[in-house]
Amino acid sequence: MQLYKFIVNGKVQGVFYRKSVSQNAMRAGYKGTIKNLRNGTVEVYAELLDDEINGFLELLRKGSHLSEVNDISYVLASNERLEYDGFIIL
Repeated sequence: MQLYKFIVNGKVQGVFYRKSVSQNAMRAGYKGTIKNLRNGTVEVYAELLDDEINGFLELLRKGSHLSEVNDISYVLASNERLEYDGFIIL
């Protein structure tokens, strides 16, 4: 399990994107955080196994029915574990 950082670009603020992603991520059993950034993007941290990345990217692309995801970038943030369960909106 590794901690990944994702930056999601597009129409992702003010369209229930964080709530939808958080709910779908919890249903799928992921742990992480999601928050809006001042530049209009959304930052997501998620604990994932290497073989879970594609499924998680699809979850981020889906978003909410009002969102439009244009681009997602991600990097390995660390090998540290999150100290809580669930998927939290910050």
